Amino acid sequence: MSYFEEESYTDMKFDFRIWKRIFAYMKPLKKPFAIGMVAVIVLAAVDVAYPLINRYAIDSIIEEGDLSRLPIFILVYVAYIIVLSAMVYVFIRVAGKIQNQLAYSIRKDAFEKLQNLPFSYYDRTPVGWIMARMTSDSRNLSDILSWGLIDLAWGFLMMIAITVVMFLINVKLALITLSVLPFLIIASIYFRRRILKAFRHIRKQNSRITGAFNEGITGAKTTKTLVLEDNNFRDFDRLTSSMKRHSIRAAIFAGLYFPTILFIASIATALVFYYGGLEVHVHSAITVGTLYVFVSYVAQFFEPVMQLANILARFQQAQASAERVMSLIEQKPDIYDRDDVIERYGTLTQPKRENWEPLDGDISFKNVSFKYDKGEAVLRDFNLDIPRGQSIALVGHTGAGKSTVVNLICRFYEPTSGEILIDGRPMKDRSIGWLHDKLGYVLQSPHLFSGTVMENIRYGRLEATDEEVVAAAEMVEADRFIRRFDAGYLTEVGEGGARLSVGEKQLISFARALLADPKILILDEATSSVDTQTEQSIQKAIDVVMKNRTTFIIAHRLSTIVKADRIIVLKDGEIIESGSHEELLFRQGYYHRLYTNQFRTT
Repeated sequence: MSYFEEESYTDMKFDFRIWKRIFAYMKPLKKPFAIGMVAVIVLAAVDVAYPLINRYAIDSIIEEGDLSRLPIFILVYVAYIIVLSAMVYVFIRVAGKIQNQLAYSIRKDAFEKLQNLPFSYYDRTPVGWIMARMTSDSRNLSDILSWGLIDLAWGFLMMIAITVVMFLINVKLALITLSVLPFLIIASIYFRRRILKAFRHIRKQNSRITGAFNEGITGAKTTKTLVLEDNNFRDFDRLTSSMKRHSIRAAIFAGLYFPTILFIASIATALVFYYGGLEVHVHSAITVGTLYVFVSYVAQFFEPVMQLANILARFQQAQASAERVMSLIEQKPDIYDRDDVIERYGTLTQPKRENWEPLDGDISFKNVSFKYDKGEAVLRDFNLDIPRGQSIALVGHTGAGKSTVVNLICRFYEPTSGEILIDGRPMKDRSIGWLHDKLGYVLQSPHLFSGTVMENIRYGRLEATDEEVVAAAEMVEADRFIRRFDAGYLTEVGEGGARLSVGEKQLISFARALLADPKILILDEATSSVDTQTEQSIQKAIDVVMKNRTTFIIAHRLSTIVKADRIIVLKDGEIIESGSHEELLFRQGYYHRLYTNQFRTT
């Protein structure tokens, strides 16, 4: 079973270790929670007092006919309404504040963790899984920890207070009222277990549907070109049909549960009416007002019982959400900085930039080996020295290790063995944030964020002025097509840059890299997805961006790397040739065959 499948549910027992970590989020909210508890206590007290107020009216005013006591009743009733309204207001306001603050804190910690997790985490984690943790699971937890806890406190207090008052008024009727409680508990356990089981299936299918939504939307173009609409619809229909079945099953059990509780409560009411009526009219042991109190308490007593059963079931449902959210927040990154490095350089989200040294760009691989998870080694005893400012082209067939080399340089992954030196020092001696701040990475399909052209270039250096952004665009010749837009630099690029061509997005990404002024530049298949004319423009941009920077170029079009200072030819994770374009052609080895074959093909 996949780690990310929603089938790894907990059993029916609470995992207090998980909830202890979740309840830690309540610590900063002690004051509003305490205010909420005071409001709940007062609210429970006035709820219990309401039948007693009416008993006073029935026995003292109606039965005795003493209207002189009516003003006292009215004043007490008005006071009751005022206190009740005030406590409900405080209750709702406090619970709402706790709910929103908890949702904010949980999502903030989860998102901060996502910022600190390495590239390898996103390689193996479905986007739908992450989205479900950040949205529905976080909302579920904040809801149960706010409204759920306060409602739970109200339910317990109501049950205790009603039980105490009933026994103080009449022990016999109190015992009669509580005689149906065992049947109520049995019915609650039976139905809640089945409702919980159905809801767990619903949660599983909901997470899968979220993932299907994400894949369907992000892969819309592929779906259209491969004519997969019908297949996607059938898969989605299968998921939603399963969710519908379990939702109906949960609704049926929920629909049966409530009438069952009402039936049991009605039996308790009938018993109170029967025995209470005998006590009033036959034995004259109690008053009509007292009988009214017990009838009222029967209804009031079973409401919190149902509320408690519902909340405890929600806690069990939320336990799966708690486990999933905490598994994200407490996820241990594969790549992390040592404590002494963090103390000096800070973290990705809290950097200590004042301690960051400049980077010159000397890079050395010392007996580096690497493999992905439990697969075969991609690099074996890899050694390579790159002096600052040199341009290195990495060449080889798919799987030769080209992307692995640059991923290790960027510290997206850690070497399985050996070490990488930056400016003569081990890479791990300085922080990930320090390294990434000095890196520029231009992808084959560059990602643009929703916003304007100006904003997307400025992501390279957020404090850059408009003039600096325009200057960077001019240097890579992106300014020419940007000026043709009606809105110029204020043109909206669309989600992922959908309104621009591949070449236009690529030139914007080069302008962004130039603005960032990185000391190490990675160009990953930067020209493979564009036409020849656009390639020439991009090649000019590459020449500008590469100047005075240590540059790594991955390219299948060998014509784009002829100007590289050194070409490294990789095969099965090992260097088999190294030299300039002319030197490698002269040797007539592996590179010569690759180049001439590609030349003949083109």
